[in-house]
Amino acid sequence: MTANSAGGSAPERDEGRPVGRRIILGALGLGALGVAVGAPAQRRLDDAFASVASKDPTGLVSLLPGGGGFRFYSVADKVPHRSAADYRLTVDGLVDRPASYTLDELTAMPSTRLVRDVQCVTGWRVPQTAFTGVLLSHLLDVCGVRPNAAAVRFTCFDGVYSESLTLEQARRDDMLVSYTMRDEPLTAAHGGPVRLYAAPMYFYKSAKWLSGITVTDHVQPGYWEHLGYDVDGWVGRSNGRDDAPTS
Repeated sequence: MTANSAGGSAPERDEGRPVGRRIILGALGLGALGVAVGAPAQRRLDDAFASVASKDPTGLVSLLPGGGGFRFYSVADKVPHRSAADYRLTVDGLVDRPASYTLDELTAMPSTRLVRDVQCVTGWRVPQTAFTGVLLSHLLDVCGVRPNAAAVRFTCFDGVYSESLTLEQARRDDMLVSYTMRDEPLTAAHGGPVRLYAAPMYFYKSAKWLSGITVTDHVQPGYWEHLGYDVDGWVGRSNGRDDAPTS
């Protein structure tokens, strides 16, 4: 799931026309076809599946399993795309050295690979999924967090979604600015080129299409938190669920 401006209520969106039977059947066909194809073709199918899901005001398409057991959600009206050449991640706010990073600069930094179960708050789980990227704590250290900092806000180039962590959470060794999933570059459907991966939390905390990291003096609730989701989205301790922790 995924960046919205600080404060205020969730933005209104044009819900468009109801998704017809042909689109639902087509989405089912995409999911079935994905089982039988290789990784490159699967990535293309994932993008197609996500595009259909983003135009479905009923929410039914998001309930269908996509590639590898994932389901696709977007609060924007389309799946955004940003090429590797055009991608930039800014780090600003309460830091001594604000910066803007290209994808090449991020991939040149020390990397960490985590293998955890991905758990959605709606109930589905994808076991033992590998994510690789830069530790969020490393980026914070490079930019120099100021003494009055207390939280981190994340914004995304879909223009809608946002997320947040406390500074203590952000410094954990299982919080990644990730650029690969399952040892392949992140596709647009899965939030690429770069997304947040908050391994010990429900997947709505792992903001897709990450474009901004802003260090703040207080937690600014993200998109779904404005709609009632827990700000501290720990697996096993959020929204009344009793799932086993993923890490």
